[in-house]
Amino acid sequence: MSNNNNSLTRLALQKFKKNFWGVFSFGIILVIGFISIFAYVFAPDASKNANQMHLSIHSKPPGFEVQMLTIPSGIESSQNLFSKLFFGKDNTDTEIPIQSYNVEDNALHYVEYASDGLKGQEKQVLLSQFPNSDYKSYIDNRSFLFGTDKYGRDYLSRILIGSRISFFIGFVAVFISLIVGLLMGSLAGYYGGKIDAFIMWIINIAWSIPTLLLVIAITLALGKGFWQVFIAVGLTMWVEVARVVRGQIISAKEMQYVTAARALGYKDYRIITKHILPNIFGPLIVISAANFAAAILIESGLSFLGIGAQPPMASWGAMIKDHYNYIILGKPYLALIPGLCIMLLVMAFMLVGNALRDALDVKT
Repeated sequence: MSNNNNSLTRLALQKFKKNFWGVFSFGIILVIGFISIFAYVFAPDASKNANQMHLSIHSKPPGFEVQMLTIPSGIESSQNLFSKLFFGKDNTDTEIPIQSYNVEDNALHYVEYASDGLKGQEKQVLLSQFPNSDYKSYIDNRSFLFGTDKYGRDYLSRILIGSRISFFIGFVAVFISLIVGLLMGSLAGYYGGKIDAFIMWIINIAWSIPTLLLVIAITLALGKGFWQVFIAVGLTMWVEVARVVRGQIISAKEMQYVTAARALGYKDYRIITKHILPNIFGPLIVISAANFAAAILIESGLSFLGIGAQPPMASWGAMIKDHYNYIILGKPYLALIPGLCIMLLVMAFMLVGNALRDALDVKT
């Protein structure tokens, strides 16, 4: 049995590798996953949630450049490397976009950046505030590849860090839906009778409630936040898994290998986990890939409604919500960039799901 399963798995892998769009989409998922894990390494603004606001340079177009003066606070950070790498830096320094500067009387005189050709305020800072009076290393030309958002934050950094929520919600939601769905579907399919009728009654009730409405209800019950959304989305996706598992087990439990396992006196738990579930793994992989895509879309919808990840946390859905009115104000890219990112990730998961369905199709 195990050798047969291994050869079938090998055949499925070979078939998957021949599907160009499946492999290409899988590559996109791996790249986005890698970027989301190490987002703060790639982000130009590596502060927590890329939340450095500069209102004087808000809503600037992609490729915008400005001189940035950093005034050190003198506060020593006790943050370790792991925390900086995965959660961003605790930035205590003050960043100021400037138009020009000059040095006079042991002070750095600078003109703050002002939009639309206006002259900014003239201010000064003592050179003694800079270590060894080395002010030049604290002035740099800052380039914003994707421009800035309506709060003057680096948009590329927000997009990179926002990928974390969209990517990881798929994993958490699918994990929760598999645990609940496998349990409910296995019990209903294997035992049948009253247990099946009761579980099907729960499934039908859950199925009849609109997904977004159910997620909103669970989110409001658990409170607004990062993990609450993950749990809420996961708890709405188990129904489909349970129905598939139930149907597969009903047909699989009549097979000869299950009858043989019963005759050998194996317990129900072992028959379900060791004999039936490994043989119905194909449809579960396909449905999990589809659920990944659905979870990303639901989270984006929740963030758009304002009950997903809360500010200042970056989220693609929240970024669309913050900037959708800019579509008619002549800066549509502020809403289109996160929208295209969501579309790319969802499409990648859907294409991988389709490729897996073809590869695991027993009939062919």
